[in-house]
Amino acid sequence: MAARNRAGKPVYLITGDDPSLVANEVRDLLEELLGDRDPSLVVEEVGGSGNEELDLGAVIDSFTTPPFLVDLRIVVLRDAGRLDTAGSKRILEVLDPPPPGAVLVIVAGHGALPRGFAKSVTKYGDVLDVSARRFGERKTYVTDHLRSAPVRFNASAQKMLLDHLGEDLGRLNGLLETLAAAYGEGVTVDEAMLTPFLGSQGSVPIFDLTDAIDSGNVSSALGVVDRMMGPGGESGHVIVASLDGHFSRVARLDGTDLRSGDDAATLLGINAYPAKKALDLSRRVDTDGIRRAIGLVADADLDLKGMSGLDERVVIEILVARLARLLSSYKR
Repeated sequence: MAARNRAGKPVYLITGDDPSLVANEVRDLLEELLGDRDPSLVVEEVGGSGNEELDLGAVIDSFTTPPFLVDLRIVVLRDAGRLDTAGSKRILEVLDPPPPGAVLVIVAGHGALPRGFAKSVTKYGDVLDVSARRFGERKTYVTDHLRSAPVRFNASAQKMLLDHLGEDLGRLNGLLETLAAAYGEGVTVDEAMLTPFLGSQGSVPIFDLTDAIDSGNVSSALGVVDRMMGPGGESGHVIVASLDGHFSRVARLDGTDLRSGDDAATLLGINAYPAKKALDLSRRVDTDGIRRAIGLVADADLDLKGMSGLDERVVIEILVARLARLLSSYKR
C-alpha cells in the first residue's frame, strides 16, 4: 500500500471491531512511519499482549528513552483495552509534552478503553478508527484505501468490489497487492479484470439486517436475507439467534430512563453502537410491539426445529417480512 501521509504525530490510537482490519491498519501505519528505516532498530513492542500482564512502566520508559543510532523510536502498545483510568492518565501525562523523536502507537484490541481517552489522544495525535459495521463505514473504508492503492479502479469495478467484499474487508489489502502483481502498479482495473480474483462472496453483518427490519423496510430486509443465506452464508438458526438477541436487548431497555448509547451499553454489556440502536428502538416501539416481535422470533425458532415443516430459507423470509411489517407501523 502506498503512504497515506499521516506521519508527524507523536501518538496514534487505532480502534476497530475487526481484528484483521486493525492489524492491517497497524501494518500500514508502521510502514508509513518507518519509511526506509530498519524496523529492527526503530520499532519496539512492549507491555505484553493477550493474557500477559500489561507493564505500563516499560511502555513509558521505552517511549521516553531517546532513540539510539537512529532518528526515530516507535513504541507499539497492543491490547490497550486493558488500560484502566489511572493507566490512561499516565500515558496522557507523558504526552504533555511528548518526548522528541518518539512515536507511540496504541492498538485498542479487546476490551473497552477508558471513557474520554480517545478524545484526549486527539489533542496530541490521531485516532484511526477502522470500524466498518455499517454500509456507509465500509464504503468509506474501501474508498479511503483505494486512494492509496497500487492499482486504480473504474466506477463499476469499485462498486463490484464493495458489494462483493461485504463485511470481509480484511481481504482488501491482499486483493489489491494481488491485482498489482497481476496487472502492474498504476493500472486501472475494470470489472472483467477484477472478476477472476474475487473468489467467494463476503458476508453481510447482522446489523444490515436489523437496520432494515427496524426501519420497517420489508423489501430491503428480504434483500439482506438473500445475501446472508447465499452459498456459504449464515444458517437460519444463526439468524434467529441474532434476532432473538437484538429484540431481547430492546426488551431490557423498555421503560428505562437511560439517556444515551453509552448508558445503554453499560447496562447491556455491549458496544455503544448496537446499544444506541436498541435504545432508540425501545423508545419508538411500545411494550406490546416488543413482545410481539419476540413472539415472532420464538415461533420461527420452533419452525426451524420442524414445527411447520417449511424450508429453512422460507421460515427466515417469513419471519423477517413479519418483523419489518410490524415495525413499519411504529415509524416516527
